Amino acid sequence: MKAGAAALAAGILGGTGVLLFLIAFGTDYWLLATDTCAVFEHGNSTLSTGAAETPTEVGKEILTFHHEGFFWRCWFFGEGHPETIWTFWYTSQAHPKFCMHGYLFPMPIALGPFPHPSYDTTAVYRGFWTAFILLAVAAGLVGGLLLVCGVPFSSPRSYKIGGGFLLLSGGLFLLLVFLFVMWKEFAADFQKYILLERSEKCLDDVPVHVYYGWSFMFAAAGVPLVLLSGLLFFLVGRDIMDSLQ
Repeated sequence: MKAGAAALAAGILGGTGVLLFLIAFGTDYWLLATDTCAVFEHGNSTLSTGAAETPTEVGKEILTFHHEGFFWRCWFFGEGHPETIWTFWYTSQAHPKFCMHGYLFPMPIALGPFPHPSYDTTAVYRGFWTAFILLAVAAGLVGGLLLVCGVPFSSPRSYKIGGGFLLLSGGLFLLLVFLFVMWKEFAADFQKYILLERSEKCLDDVPVHVYYGWSFMFAAAGVPLVLLSGLLFFLVGRDIMDSLQ
């Protein structure tokens, strides 16, 4: 009975935590930023050549809002919008909105001389982050699948292995959150990173304000839930195994 109650609690915690991980993985709001450069060209060495995407009054200070995650790196111009994180909410975003693939950014920047003048030296750091988030999501899904299959049959082996995968997923997401904080606070030069596509057209003193997004917050909130769930499932599996011997 105690094992059943513990498994139920672990299932609720684990399901909630893995759902938060999937939301964090699938939404592109890990990093939020604003600047007032007000010039962005859609064509460069890595993007298809096209017309410049600029606000109507280039000389006027108009906020540019950026947000990015694993899949996409997006920006939109927010003339008349307040500089708060609530402007990034889906229903508050100005249109049109422009996006580019984010999971390899800024790795493909250097297509000319290497290193390219605007190449971001933290690209390798981001590459490790990309690999870890894929492993973390995969571990969470595998652990959840094993537990869904094992719970109806009270399989101690499925409990232990599934709990181990959840512990692995939670540990990797904890590492991801730590790496992201280190990258934001110490590694990345955001004046260069955010203005990477427009570095030659922006003044050196253009203010760039950077914030943690809600995708990051979802991931951080899911870490203790998944770790606790994985530990409970592992202990329940060991308890069932001991009772069968």
